[in-house]
Amino acid sequence: MTAVAARPIVSISRLSKSYRRGDQVVPVLRDITLTIPEGDFIALMGPSGSGKSTLLNLIAGIDKPDEGELLVDGEDITRLGEADLADWRASHVGFIFQFYNLMPVLTAFENVELPLLLTSLGRRERRERVETALALVGLADRMEHYPNELSGGQQQRVAIARALITDPTLIVADEPTGDLDRKSAEEVLGLLRRLNAEMGKTVIMVTHDAHAVPRGTSRTWRKGS
Repeated sequence: MTAVAARPIVSISRLSKSYRRGDQVVPVLRDITLTIPEGDFIALMGPSGSGKSTLLNLIAGIDKPDEGELLVDGEDITRLGEADLADWRASHVGFIFQFYNLMPVLTAFENVELPLLLTSLGRRERRERVETALALVGLADRMEHYPNELSGGQQQRVAIARALITDPTLIVADEPTGDLDRKSAEEVLGLLRRLNAEMGKTVIMVTHDAHAVPRGTSRTWRKGS
């Protein structure tokens, strides 16, 4: 029996992006074409300045391309206005950043709950979801701790729980292990791999470190490939 190919979750065609520095236009991405199947785990690799974070931001709807088509889950997000794009990001994208981006005055529970405050969920359902997400990342006993009471690896796991809380279409991670020691980095990568393998989450991760790509990653994309 022939296996059925996974449907594309991201389809990029002839995408280009430049930035302006004074009077100078600096091209970052030129004529990029890329397809990411649903349930894939892809690493975007390349040296600093190669455009990998720019590509991630375009896929996540944080920035817009100058030219080209960018479909995510069948929708061309380049055609969305700012308000619609913000709503789209809130429901379709879970972000994981290198420096965690946790609110220092909020507990782990409150940080994870933040995206849910923009939804119509009641307090009880929000609590159930947050407790489930923190248990999934192994921090059920740390939910009342503040970021400064957690290690770097624990803070990143809180960030992963926050990224998961709205059940997003995509999980995008920009250098998620860049500020971690090797042991913590391996734990975070193992968790991302579990989310991909066991929950079917599509994960797109930016890294410049080949050692940060976990074994079994579906594909590795390098600028120029």
